[in-house]
Amino acid sequence: MRIAVISYHTCPLATLGGKHAGGMNVYVRDLSRYLGRKGIQLDVFTRSQDEHVPHVLHDLGFGNRVAHITAGAEHPLPKAELACLVPEFADQILDFTRKKDLKYDLIHSHYWMSGLAAEKLAEHWQVPIIQMFHTLGKLKQRVAQNAEEAEGEYRINGENRVISIADKIIASTSTEKAQLESLYGAEPGKIEIISPGVDLSRFYPIPPDEAKEYAGIPQDERMLLFVGRIEPLKGIRTLLRAICYLRENGGAKENLCLAVIGGDLEDHDGKESEDMRLLNQLRKEYGLQDMVTFLGKQSQDSLPYYYSAAEMVIMPSHYESFGMVALEAMACGTPVIASLVGGLIHLVEDGVTGYHVPVDDPTALSERISGLLEDKALRYRMGHDAFAFAKKFGWEDITERMIHLYRELLNASS
Repeated sequence: MRIAVISYHTCPLATLGGKHAGGMNVYVRDLSRYLGRKGIQLDVFTRSQDEHVPHVLHDLGFGNRVAHITAGAEHPLPKAELACLVPEFADQILDFTRKKDLKYDLIHSHYWMSGLAAEKLAEHWQVPIIQMFHTLGKLKQRVAQNAEEAEGEYRINGENRVISIADKIIASTSTEKAQLESLYGAEPGKIEIISPGVDLSRFYPIPPDEAKEYAGIPQDERMLLFVGRIEPLKGIRTLLRAICYLRENGGAKENLCLAVIGGDLEDHDGKESEDMRLLNQLRKEYGLQDMVTFLGKQSQDSLPYYYSAAEMVIMPSHYESFGMVALEAMACGTPVIASLVGGLIHLVEDGVTGYHVPVDDPTALSERISGLLEDKALRYRMGHDAFAFAKKFGWEDITERMIHLYRELLNASS
């Protein structure tokens, strides 16, 4: 079996925490590596965004590759412009595969623009398409706070097109399946629920003293942790307001800090990035210069240390299709406080592995942070239960389910 994996707008090898590098990157990279371990051959096709990066990399192992395909300028572009380059991207993939005489049994595409590219490729190769959206435009529309954050109609039209042509659609949770059916009219029989996994060989509890030493955190410091892209729907403003309330109510002791992982510290010219300008403005607005540290993008290898060093991980998102950060944190034995949205509804069990809080409610979030900080026994129990829960999501089992779906689809189309 040989698979063409399409991850058009973001490379699975990108450093996490940038504008378009998050849970989807981790998903594509880890699933590809675990498929390789099972003997599945694949190539991941992504748009080249840096002319200095080799166009073909073998960082996935097992003979599997990431091919950076040139379509438009080789640097990050706005998504509206990216959508116009999809046909060129598909043509360049066809050219790449003709030169190397490559043939595939099926296409696994990620995000709606990848699905549009997959349609053209499938016509040429006469193979089925499996699609995973990761996020949905209509749901992002609902949480957009201004016109700049709103998704264009071109995305909704694109998603509808991909839903109509895909042979199978993978939803990460039953909630996402229901959203695909109710909001887009997707056929229930097309949709399979297969959750993302977590790499348990990478994410596991590290003794806090060792984790803090690695992360450069004083042993007597108590760290709260946020990991995610710096964009409004991740709820960073809500979190900073909650920390402000915590301090006003006497819950922020001298040895308490908040670390924010994500965002670009500098732009391409080496100057302060837009992400950092926003964060520094918010930190100053709430008077938290001495309490909040911005760490920028971090490698996957460093994240287990930060998760294990933290008292808790906080996810005040307005929208999460799944919530990979929560699963990684729980695999490290750290409780999670998360908004009651999307996949976080399924990942965090309220009062057992962490807490749910209403969306954009800094008062409720502050109260939950305070209560968990004050109860060491509760944090330990929640962390223990979180670790036990996360072990159910090991990539070994998830990959077997994916291979079963691949074979089922191939048998049906043969």
